Amino acid sequence: MNYSNDKNTQLLLSLLKSYGIRKVIASPGTTNIAIVGSMQHDAFFEMYSVVDERSAAYMACGLAAESGEVVALVCTGATASRNYLPGITEAHYRKLPVLVIAGSHGEEKIGHLHSQVVDRTQSPKDTVLFSAFLNPIRNKTDEWYNTLNINKALTALKRRGGGPVLINIVSSAGSGFDTKELPRAKRINHYQSLQNLPAMPSGRTAVFVGSHTTMPDSLVNAIDQFCASHDAVVFCDHTSGYNGKYKVQFALVCSQQHYDTSLVRPDLLVHIGEVSGDTYTTRKLKPGKVWRVSPDGEFRDLFKSLDSVFEMDEDHFFAHYTAEKSLPSTYREECNEVYQATLSQLPDLQFGNLYVAKTLSRCLPEGCVIHFGIFNSLRSWNFFELDSSIQSSCNVGGFGIDGAVSTLLGSALANPDKIHYLCVGDLAFFYDLNSIGNRHVGNNVRILLVNNGRGVEFRKKDHPGYQFGESADLFIAAGGHFGRQSHYLVKHIAEDLGFEYLTATNKEDFDSATVKFVNKEMNSRPIIFEVFTEVADEIGNLDAVRNIVKPKLPVVDKMLESAKTGIKGIVKAFK
Repeated sequence: MNYSNDKNTQLLLSLLKSYGIRKVIASPGTTNIAIVGSMQHDAFFEMYSVVDERSAAYMACGLAAESGEVVALVCTGATASRNYLPGITEAHYRKLPVLVIAGSHGEEKIGHLHSQVVDRTQSPKDTVLFSAFLNPIRNKTDEWYNTLNINKALTALKRRGGGPVLINIVSSAGSGFDTKELPRAKRINHYQSLQNLPAMPSGRTAVFVGSHTTMPDSLVNAIDQFCASHDAVVFCDHTSGYNGKYKVQFALVCSQQHYDTSLVRPDLLVHIGEVSGDTYTTRKLKPGKVWRVSPDGEFRDLFKSLDSVFEMDEDHFFAHYTAEKSLPSTYREECNEVYQATLSQLPDLQFGNLYVAKTLSRCLPEGCVIHFGIFNSLRSWNFFELDSSIQSSCNVGGFGIDGAVSTLLGSALANPDKIHYLCVGDLAFFYDLNSIGNRHVGNNVRILLVNNGRGVEFRKKDHPGYQFGESADLFIAAGGHFGRQSHYLVKHIAEDLGFEYLTATNKEDFDSATVKFVNKEMNSRPIIFEVFTEVADEIGNLDAVRNIVKPKLPVVDKMLESAKTGIKGIVKAFK
């Protein structure tokens, strides 16, 4: 007899062997036949048969406690798995590494009166530390997701003291047992200390920083020293908190619809931080392998290339992998050259969010703080660099439009001596309008309101809402609210609440009002600067910026190459 042809079974068994989990107590049943039938003829597994699942779970406790090894329990669905609960409760309180592998007919069968189907999607708090559901594998995404969850489950058995874990698995014995060798399923390593860490892989190295809490100088220095010793770069946006010398603002390059570069394919990507608002870069980055570094130790596989998780402080990680010798900054220089070359070809922009971002990013006062609304504002500013002294932030955790103004006000209260800016769209501004009436609003607050009369995000060319044209404004883009771009509504509200009000409807007015808006001296009152833009200009600007690099035309490229050898080559290219 060979291994089951069932893909879920193959993945699970391959990873059990990779993690060295060999002790198995099996109970009879049908939905676990693919697993048990594959295990029982593999000498790697040390198997025991127990009919009573309640007894099996307690036996697993004794076996795990005495041997110090993980013990796997395998049973079928229905009440068989429920009979594990007393023993698993014991294992929980004793932190014993007992792995429950329970067969299932599938989540879609739960709640529809199918026989032998019970709901195991939730477990009592004091039973298992982690629960996974392995549904059938139909495509590569399913295989990636199930592999990730098996790794999470097997790691949880001994992580942070350890304890019992549950894997619900849909596997088919009907698929046959013709597989002679198990596939080599991907193991994701997990490290919790500086002992026995893997060696740095060879090849090109990069760091990616998602949104991050205020980054202390010690961490910035640790990242810089790491990059210096490995010729690495740091890909990040205005939510990263990193302003070191290896920073690469690559959203503009990654946004290009007709440009590809090997610079976004590092061999190793060190991933720190949380959710990123730079979707252009996260979509374009294709690392060979990812090392996720975070004190939470969770398996976050944003790039679907997760190789290892380092549950430790980031500065400790970077210090450990920093070599004494510094290397030339070739990678950083190449990235900066591509960025500057793209930026130099920026088209003439119409009056809109991108024009505002381009203009203000060059002249904000040093040492200020700036916040951005989701999503058009953040995206527009991510195309441009800020002075390294400027602290920038955005509510990308929940990634909603609510709360941008309130967050700014809270930040301004914490740092009353710093000027605090916010660039925000009209829907997000009015959503949080009540906050500007708070009596604690200080004179260090300056709000830039880009009023295009709708959620222009839903009208841009690469959004599903674009296909609806102007009718998207009815309900998708929520156009026509809040005075229909009234030139008096915000003015009266602002002035009545003690704000100084500035406004602009074109580049000339904007450039003139900007002088006061970016004045480095603290104003006597908070400021609201409302600029009115048109949706066609907003859409046109983004489309133009994303197409700075034109698509290559094979015939033209061939002509240019042939021109090097004379006119005969050009004629030949047309044939």
